[in-house]
Amino acid sequence: MAGYQYTIIIGNVGRDPELRYTQSGVAVCDFSVAVTRRWTDRNSNEPREKTTWFRVSAWRSLAETCNQFVRKGMQIMVTGEVDASAYVGQDGEPRATLELTAQNVQFLGTRADRVEENGEYYGSQQVDDLPF
Repeated sequence: MAGYQYTIIIGNVGRDPELRYTQSGVAVCDFSVAVTRRWTDRNSNEPREKTTWFRVSAWRSLAETCNQFVRKGMQIMVTGEVDASAYVGQDGEPRATLELTAQNVQFLGTRADRVEENGEYYGSQQVDDLPF
């Protein structure tokens, strides 16, 4: 029986992307996305929040597009397949990481909802030269 997995995250980019190429010349772009969930504790009525970090990898032409347009602080939606990995940290404590292989990326804006970069605005303003 075949299985299927599809994950959607919406969050803020935690670091600028890093583009590299495999030995066979395939582009790979890596960056991180923080997804923060906020709620009010029912018992104490105090606000709470939890942030989950995802390591995102985009491949081929999507990798080159992400490298060109993704910037730290942008709000972004990424869809794809997630893989969880467990490991032991340098301090000897068990840790886990969530790695998302991107199939689609949507640029939603920035924290300030308006960042000027090279004379172009992202977020509430349109950028005419986006390749998609």
